[in-house]
Formats: sequence, structure tokens, C-alpha cells
Amino acid sequence: MIQFKINGQQAEVELDSAMPILWVLRDELKLTGTKFGCGKGLCGACTVHLDGVAVRSCSTPLSEAAGKSITTIEGLGAEGALHPVQAAWIEHNVPQCGYCQCGQIMTAAAFLKHATSPSETEIDAAMSGNLCRCGTYPRIRKAMQQLAARDTK
Repeated sequence: MIQFKINGQQAEVELDSAMPILWVLRDELKLTGTKFGCGKGLCGACTVHLDGVAVRSCSTPLSEAAGKSITTIEGLGAEGALHPVQAAWIEHNVPQCGYCQCGQIMTAAAFLKHATSPSETEIDAAMSGNLCRCGTYPRIRKAMQQLAARDTK
């Protein structure tokens, strides 16, 4: 039996501890906002927060979540309110097809939580592990720069 928190709620599953968190989320807990991309942790579509740190859920075993807290895109914002990164994504019309954007948002939120006045280069480096086939990188960068500027005021 593995116990953890998922989006603030206590959870307990009896599954193979080697099962990737992604499949626990999607198949067992029916939280389908986290997407399957490559299955190797290379594209970032499956990014979630594990105790506040962005991780690739397709390559992180369930055993890593024991006693910890997982936040998915469904749990990022507050009840009835978008997270600031989600709001900035809408404001800057970031998504095109949208498939990778949950992972992009989760990576950006984890980065911006600790970054103070990040440069364009730092933003690009933080987001470099997240692939977007539609090429919305300039809009992602612009949304993140705006959020970082708001946080410094």
C-alpha cells in the first residue's frame, strides 16, 4: 500500500511500486490532464510537481511518491481560480494545439516559484526540457517574463 497526497487530498493505492506515476494518475485516479508524450522523460508533457519539484511522471516510479505530495494540472490553481501561470498562458494566447501545455505550465510554475527576476536565458534554460511541436516558445517566454516582472514589484 502506497500513501501520498494528490492535489491536497490523501490517497492510497495498492499497485506495483515501479509503475510510473503517470499511469497511476491517468488510469487509476482518472486525472487525465497529465499527458503521455514520449514515455522516456524527454518531452515534458507529463510534468507534475512532487513536493513542489517538477518531475517527469512517465519515468518517475510510484515508490518515489510514497509519503509525498503530487500536484497535477488539475490541482495547480485554487478552487474556482486559475493559477497565475494558467492565467498568463490565456492572456498571451500560448496554446496552439495545447497537448504539451499542461507540462509546460507545470514546469513554468515550479520554476517561477523560486526564480527572482529570471533573464530570458534562464527562462529558456528552465523550459528547455519541454517540447512544443507547435513552436509556441516565444509566447511561453513572454508570459513567463510578464509573470516574473509582476512578482518583482
